[in-house]
Amino acid sequence: MRRTKGERIYNIFNIIFFSLFAFICVYPFYYLIINSVSNNSLSAAGDIKWFPRDLHLQNYKEVFALEGLGNAAFISLARTVIGTALTVIASAFLGFMFTQKKMWHRTFWYRFIVITMYFNAGIIPMFITMKNLGLTNNFWVYVLPAIVQPFNIILVKTYIESIPASLQEAAEIDGAGTLTVFRKIILPMCTPILATVAIFSAVGQWNSFQDTLIYMTDSKLYSLQYLLYTYINQANALAASVKATAGTSFNVAALATQQTPTSIRMTVSVIVVLPILFVYPFFQRYFVKGMMLGAVKG
Repeated sequence: MRRTKGERIYNIFNIIFFSLFAFICVYPFYYLIINSVSNNSLSAAGDIKWFPRDLHLQNYKEVFALEGLGNAAFISLARTVIGTALTVIASAFLGFMFTQKKMWHRTFWYRFIVITMYFNAGIIPMFITMKNLGLTNNFWVYVLPAIVQPFNIILVKTYIESIPASLQEAAEIDGAGTLTVFRKIILPMCTPILATVAIFSAVGQWNSFQDTLIYMTDSKLYSLQYLLYTYINQANALAASVKATAGTSFNVAALATQQTPTSIRMTVSVIVVLPILFVYPFFQRYFVKGMMLGAVKG
């Protein structure tokens, strides 16, 4: 098909615009990575802009050796996996039930959940509630409050409403009950929207650190994000500590890998970001479809 001059100009403009937009999105991550593996003195001076120089992985070796990092990584991984699984199951089941006309007071319970999107008691009442429930200094405070997410339920409910009702009716005629319909018919057809919910939940769980700050005093239950947040705030002290443990004599080669506050911050930031970046490619094919079909329709 032959394009007009206006269409060609429009296409060129689109390519340039979205290339620049993609660059703006990608460059901050690229900048973090090249500074975390480059000469630390050059990185601290701000001389690493486009390409890494004097490549080394000593920064990661030093950061991974920091006390408590392994346990914190396990806590974050556990809360992400368990929390995401429970959130997806709850969102799928509640979203399905809110489409069932035979559910007892369906409209009331749906509005009761949705209204929590607009009203929040605040941090202090939430802390008091968690404390009275015995969830402070408890791993389950990371998981239980996040299971029921109104926005996710709305997405799933709207998606399920786009599935032909005749499928459920045919199954019920064959003797299938509500749970059977949910497990064997609805769940297999909800893969795109459930993958979308899983991404939202996993990113939220992995990146969360405020709940650790509010509810935890036991260092064994610190999440990776909170621990790395403290490391970033203490980058100057950590760099001095690493330098002291390495000895007082440095040669020119050692200066390239000598820890600095900038190298600590860059390396910690990369460690925080990379796991989630690796998750997205596996869910991307479901993400757009799930958002489009599960979007709230007027």
